[in-house]
Amino acid sequence: MNTTTTTKEKILTVRDLRVHFDVREEGAWPWQKPLTLKAVDGIDLDIYEGETLGVVGESGCGKSTLARALIGMLPARTGAVVWMGQDLTKMDKKELRSKRQELQMIFQDPLASLNPRMTIGDIIAEPLTTFYPKLNKAEVKEQVQGMMQRVGLLPNLINRYPHEFSGGQCQRIGIARALILKPKLVICDEPVSALDVSIQAQVINLLKELQEEMGLALVFIAHDLSVVRHISDRVLVMYLGNAVELADAQELYTNPKHPYTKALMSAVPIPDPRIERSKKIQLLHGDLPSPINPPSGCVFRTRCPEVQAHCADKSPTLDAINGNHHEVSCHMV
Repeated sequence: MNTTTTTKEKILTVRDLRVHFDVREEGAWPWQKPLTLKAVDGIDLDIYEGETLGVVGESGCGKSTLARALIGMLPARTGAVVWMGQDLTKMDKKELRSKRQELQMIFQDPLASLNPRMTIGDIIAEPLTTFYPKLNKAEVKEQVQGMMQRVGLLPNLINRYPHEFSGGQCQRIGIARALILKPKLVICDEPVSALDVSIQAQVINLLKELQEEMGLALVFIAHDLSVVRHISDRVLVMYLGNAVELADAQELYTNPKHPYTKALMSAVPIPDPRIERSKKIQLLHGDLPSPINPPSGCVFRTRCPEVQAHCADKSPTLDAINGNHHEVSCHMV
């Protein structure tokens, strides 16, 4: 746990969250039992008001599934997601819908997340008209144009369509739509991965400004570890649906403990050419195991350079080291 978060209110608590899918093999008979794909397999974490939790890991490790499960877009097989004292996993659709005002999401593909048949004014206004149907058109338009201006879009573009905007502008539209209701938590599912580097920086800086201004908590998912370091207070590292390390961003990047985290950090480019040429890159051998048939014990053991015989017998738990500031799931740490 970050020492800076201990004085802040805990707004989201996740305990033993598991998201599993039933998968049928090609050619399987109808009466055969389906296989279980363990996309998220026992995640524990806390999120505090105003903080940014970064989530990193390889493709297929369960980052996006975790994001969707946090706000109820995917059902949890087991576990609890407690938002401000209420368990979202136990709510029906109507109750969960009422929480959408406080929990919003920004998606990876800016253009694909916007309805091409709606003007951007209607897209941004849709959450407002859903939750505040008594607002008249003038009030809705005023709020929409105000939010457009806040995210860097000209208010006079309110009647344009998504295809008339660049990727960066479309992502600003998505941000405006997510923030128009003034939520407390925003899930950012790789919001800059489809953008050019220069545009990425603009969007990241915009998110940080809006976070400070509105007191938002963010869950920021990305592949680019440099981006995650720039925006995050704490970082969660995932591998094959499991949390393998959780620490303050500075602590994690300067002193990673888990062998998987060390391999990820060694691949981050360093601006100094001399240091970059001399650094040792820790390559991971072998392929990522299937989440349908994960290894016994520690899920990382088939690719771990420090593997021991007992790693196959028991799955490690995410335990704190160095007080409560650094948590690692590894038998060797």
